[in-house]
Amino acid sequence: MPSDASNLWQPRLQGESLSVRPLDPHDFLSLFTAASDPAIWAGHPSPTRYRETEFQQWFDAALDSGGALIVEDLATHTAIGSSRYYEWDLSRSEVSIGFTFLATSHWGGKANRELKELMMRHAFSQVRTIWFHVDVRNVRSQRAMQKIGGIVSHVAEKEIAGKISRYVHYKIERENPAISIATVMPPPM
Repeated sequence: MPSDASNLWQPRLQGESLSVRPLDPHDFLSLFTAASDPAIWAGHPSPTRYRETEFQQWFDAALDSGGALIVEDLATHTAIGSSRYYEWDLSRSEVSIGFTFLATSHWGGKANRELKELMMRHAFSQVRTIWFHVDVRNVRSQRAMQKIGGIVSHVAEKEIAGKISRYVHYKIERENPAISIATVMPPPM
């Protein structure tokens, strides 16, 4: 990722119950603790990422990406997951959001939606289109995408993080009537 854009894609965001900030090398242990549950990675292209060696590789790549974020629970001040902006193209007015995981303690509630809304609000201040790539085997994440208004564009093989897999390509447009823009865009001043 271009270094000149990394500040744009590593914002500090705060919601009702979550805070999001740029991933830092010192975050390894706290994020690995959140990621060490094998259930998180079931149905994922890297199902053994809960192992420290594999997670370390993911973590190093995340730091190098220029768009990685750590997600923290505001009530407990603990790391509960991560997400990332990637494949940004300001000339095409688009960015991708992905590489997201949350600790199982935050599944089924509002955390994923709040995280995605925070990230989409920031992205829509810069671009018109947001892409999400979900492995065809990851049914749980596909359902989550539908809940936040993701529209299936197509299914295709794509190389992400050095692995070729089949992904469902979802997109959300800033002008998409299927989502409440009020939830992702700040009110006009």
